[in-house]
Amino acid sequence: MERDERRKVLELLLWMTDRPLKPAELLRVLGDDAPLEMELRDDLAQLGRELDERQSPMQVVEIAQGYQLASRPAFSQWVRRLYKEKTALRLSPSALETLSIIAYKQPLTRGEIEDIRGVDVTGVVETLLERKLIKIVGRKEALGRPLLYGTTTDFMRQFGLRSLDELPRLDELIPSEEAAPAAPPVDAAPAAVNAAGDNPEAPHA
Repeated sequence: MERDERRKVLELLLWMTDRPLKPAELLRVLGDDAPLEMELRDDLAQLGRELDERQSPMQVVEIAQGYQLASRPAFSQWVRRLYKEKTALRLSPSALETLSIIAYKQPLTRGEIEDIRGVDVTGVVETLLERKLIKIVGRKEALGRPLLYGTTTDFMRQFGLRSLDELPRLDELIPSEEAAPAAPPVDAAPAAVNAAGDNPEAPHA
């Protein structure tokens, strides 16, 4: 397969998916036509440049250790109109703080989270599980073998992270509840990366 044709196939695969595709997945789908991973990444970078040159409303984004086609922020108002019934992910300050603790210190137990926050987090943890922002990653080898929690791929997608190494400093992410006890929920959806799924700025349903 010629590289030009391969880029067209990659564009189609990224357009069809509702989640980021990792290089290993793309190589598997390409099968006998698969290049080396370095060449694959070069193809994806070139595809991104071609979309830029065409002034396409779509862009290639590297997110959650994978690649996906997403709408550009400049076109977000039109996507919002199409998906106006869907709202951005909103988290209360307490939920955002709990999520931050899990993101930075994972894996850890509910008890360890409560030791850090000083309050019961049962309800907050359940909410984060329902939102698919955290997941159970195992059990701690301790008395009672409590559940261990960690973040999900959806968490990285919602916050526009390619990997956990891109997490901002903790003091930038956590609002002060003491300073604003009645603060409204915080928008946690990424502003620049319009990934697919429940994000209202998704490129397609």
